[in-house]
Amino acid sequence: MLKRVFVAPDPGRLRLRFAARAVLGIGLAVVVCGLTGQSLAGAVTGGLAALLALFTVTDATVRGQAVTTALLPCAGLPVLAAAAELHDHAVARDVIFLAVVGAGVYARRWGPRGHSLGVFAFMTFFVAQFLHATTDQLPELYAAVGLSVLTAATVRFGFWCYERRLPPIAVPAPTAARGLARVTTRQAVQATAGAGFALVVGQLVSGQRWYWAVGATWWIFVNTASRGETVVRGFRRVLGTVLGIALGLLVAVPVHGAPVPTAILVAACVFGIFYSAAVSYTWMMLSVTLMAELLYGLLGVLNPGLLALRFAETGVGALGAVLAVLLVLPVTTHTTTDAWIQRALRCVHTCTAEAAARLAGSAAADPAGRVAELEQLLGRVRLSVAPLMHPLNPALGRKHRARRVLALLDDCAREIRGLVAVAADPEASHDARLAAACWRVETAVEALTDGDASHLTTTAARPPVEPALAHLHGLERALAELAEPLRARSGSRLVGA
Repeated sequence: MLKRVFVAPDPGRLRLRFAARAVLGIGLAVVVCGLTGQSLAGAVTGGLAALLALFTVTDATVRGQAVTTALLPCAGLPVLAAAAELHDHAVARDVIFLAVVGAGVYARRWGPRGHSLGVFAFMTFFVAQFLHATTDQLPELYAAVGLSVLTAATVRFGFWCYERRLPPIAVPAPTAARGLARVTTRQAVQATAGAGFALVVGQLVSGQRWYWAVGATWWIFVNTASRGETVVRGFRRVLGTVLGIALGLLVAVPVHGAPVPTAILVAACVFGIFYSAAVSYTWMMLSVTLMAELLYGLLGVLNPGLLALRFAETGVGALGAVLAVLLVLPVTTHTTTDAWIQRALRCVHTCTAEAAARLAGSAAADPAGRVAELEQLLGRVRLSVAPLMHPLNPALGRKHRARRVLALLDDCAREIRGLVAVAADPEASHDARLAAACWRVETAVEALTDGDASHLTTTAARPPVEPALAHLHGLERALAELAEPLRARSGSRLVGA
């Protein structure tokens, strides 16, 4: 687990810059709140608003990110008003909270912007429960949110906008579907059902901290698309919470809210959240848990009993999420994985065709852009098969097939990158054999995506000397070898979780 965070590749030091900018932006937001006379509750609200503005906004372009950031208060402030207004009306409060959960997940169908606004709305309601916000506090909390989002945006788009020097993010288009066939619709129903379970049971465990259980359920559903992914994420959340509680007993409890060490430790936690998010959900949750403990220390309520309660509520939330994905409109891991593998294979063919067109002299062909899309799709494949690759999964045969599929898809990506590099060389010339090789790639992809790959066989011919043909030869070999692990579909699926 340590290796995944600190030894994981960080091309361009993007994770490092992402985390360092977050510490700067959130720190400045809290300072601004303090300089404008905000109370501790306002500073906490502002810090969370800045964190979300820097963490959840992931649009493909800088312009899109700026627009989404500007829209965050529009999603959060009405929710904050509703939470404060219903502070003393438990039943209405709970109903509205579940509605916010469902709407927040449903909004993911509109891509990264819908996801960001949904998360911000949910967390605004959540922080109102955390602070026991009332209507008389609304002007102060509104000001804290506005100032903090503005400060975070100034840091992100003014002082340190490293994204301007990066190519646009390739975001795979969502699959077309309607009604309950759409994953986001099913997840909205699942999340609402899971949050309802967590809310009821969480209130039985604690009438004061029940919202922890709802928060655990919500965050387990973020960035998951199948029941297998959700179960694994629930396990990792509980593990990260346990480790965070243990660390909190050693660090947060002794500090007991002392301002200077608490501020330093909270900054370290913010860095840990942003730096580890892309590679380890467990480590991210450890950082989140420790940060929450330090904030409770500032509020003067931290003690070992509270930490035990947090563990119990997290367990309730994880159980709610797991029951929901298993029993309510389940989306199987096999269905999700199969869909992403097929999209990745079709992208392989598109990349090949674009590269061949570029070699043939077409100035309009853009294989480099397709390569970025392929990398994003392969990332989704890795995420979808993560449940099968988990060390606790006993299905060794499926685990082996999943590893084989990932290895061969990586081989395809490597050959595509090599082919695109050759095509970018202005000295490269078109070879008549490229058309035949591209046709064979197209035939192989169609066979794999149509489920009739029994005729594909691995070629034993020696690879050509010409670079472009050599990459196409390697691509043909990888596609042919993919037929065996992908062929087992009835009774022995690649992933059947």
